[in-house]
Amino acid sequence: MEFRRAVETDVNNIMNIIKQAQAYFKAQGIDQWQDNYPNIEIISDDIANKNSYVMAKDDIIVASAVVSFDGEKTYDNIYDGQWISNNEYAVIHRIAVDNTYKGLGLSSQIMKNIEQLCLSKGIHSIKIDTHEENLSMQKMLKKNKFQYCGIIYLEDGSKRVAFEKKL
Repeated sequence: MEFRRAVETDVNNIMNIIKQAQAYFKAQGIDQWQDNYPNIEIISDDIANKNSYVMAKDDIIVASAVVSFDGEKTYDNIYDGQWISNNEYAVIHRIAVDNTYKGLGLSSQIMKNIEQLCLSKGIHSIKIDTHEENLSMQKMLKKNKFQYCGIIYLEDGSKRVAFEKKL
C-alpha cells in the first residue's frame, strides 16, 4: 500500500469513494456528508491546497483523507469538555475507504501514515471530529488511541463529537 499526496487526476476516484460513503451514511440514517457535501469542488480544492492524501494498492485508490496543518476555526470553541493540548495540531477531514476494502484496517493504516507525516513536521497533536451517530468512525478513533474531548459546532451549526491524539 502506498500513502501519497493526491494529484488532480485522482479527483474522480476520490469522489467515487466519497459517493459510496454518502450512500452508506444515508442508508444508516446518519445526516453526515449529505446535501452535496463534500462535492467535486471541495475535493479539487483539497488537492490544490496539497491537503488531500490517498492510499493506493497497485495504483488503485482505495482510501482518501484530508490532512491540514492550518488549524480549524470551528475547534476554537469546544463544549462539554476540553482539548488535551493547545499546541500546533493537524486536523483530519473527509477520511473514507472504498467499500471493497472496508474491514481491512485501512483507516488505521491511514492514521499511522498521518501520524508519521505529523511527526516529520514536528507536530505532536491530531484533532478530528465526526457525527455523533457515526459510531464506526468513533470506534476506529478509539482503537487508534484518540481521546474524546467534547462537542464542537460546524459553521452551519451542526453538532460534532471531537477527538484528539497526542503523539
